[in-house]
Amino acid sequence: MESIHTTETFNETIKSEQPVIVKFQADWCPDCRRMDMFIGPILEEYNGYQWYDVNRDELPEIAEKYEVMGIPSLLIFKQGEKVAHLHSANAKTPEEVQEFLQASL
Repeated sequence: MESIHTTETFNETIKSEQPVIVKFQADWCPDCRRMDMFIGPILEEYNGYQWYDVNRDELPEIAEKYEVMGIPSLLIFKQGEKVAHLHSANAKTPEEVQEFLQASL
């Protein structure tokens, strides 16, 4: 999962014709670390998609623009538009993440 550190890179990344998956997280977030423990096999299963990581504290204006109120959150973008959003409350287990990806991609 490639990290995005600037607004310019983020804006370019989400313009993709193919769906792009962005995980919003923060270093201090225990739920984010928990997701890190189970996301590996999901990344492998969905390796046909580009995955990116945004530190919510590093780019707060992006998190605010796309209504990322809780972390970790997974957002899917296509052609610069947010097409799906898995809020943190529903991103606690591998099953919840997989259900979201199956329904959204």
